[in-house]
Amino acid sequence: MAKGLHHYVRETWKKPKEALPHMFRQTRMAQWRREPVNCRIERPTRLDAARRLGYKAKQGVVLIRTRVRRGGLRKGKIHMKRKPSKAGISKITMAKNTQRIAEERVARHFPNLEVLNSYWVGEDGKHKFFEVILIDTHHPAIINDKQLGVFCQANGNNNHRGRAYRGKTSAGKRGRGLFNKGKGAEKLRPPLKANLNRGK
Repeated sequence: MAKGLHHYVRETWKKPKEALPHMFRQTRMAQWRREPVNCRIERPTRLDAARRLGYKAKQGVVLIRTRVRRGGLRKGKIHMKRKPSKAGISKITMAKNTQRIAEERVARHFPNLEVLNSYWVGEDGKHKFFEVILIDTHHPAIINDKQLGVFCQANGNNNHRGRAYRGKTSAGKRGRGLFNKGKGAEKLRPPLKANLNRGK
């Protein structure tokens, strides 16, 4: 069976360090670092990932490339009466991953648009770069779209307001553990907070 374009693009991005030439990656990162934090782009860098996550080349769909700092939340050393193990310097991590943080920041920057999904496009020593797919839920082209119309309040669906903040995107669901099923995932559904209040 013949393989399509998207198959080869996907294979390339599975191991980008091997597949994409070093100089090409370096020049690309250097250019991205000079751009604003939230930069609107015309077409996706990873077409296969964008299409898989709901991107369509039509009016009302916007692509933003953003960057977020990478690394752990390393704290300064405390010199007062503390066991070294309790100093709390290293191994401090966020409850959310950087992709969710990127989605929320873009959502805050574009309050009239709704975050659909996002995907990783690169990283350097200081930053991780993500491309975020946004939709204008009031645009007629989106309201009348068979797949994207679901996210519009005009069609009577109010469940997708503030998707990025409530963990409704693909990265958000992964962070909430909703891609785990069966044994060991009993307390994830209903949401963790609802589960905490069950016994009260």
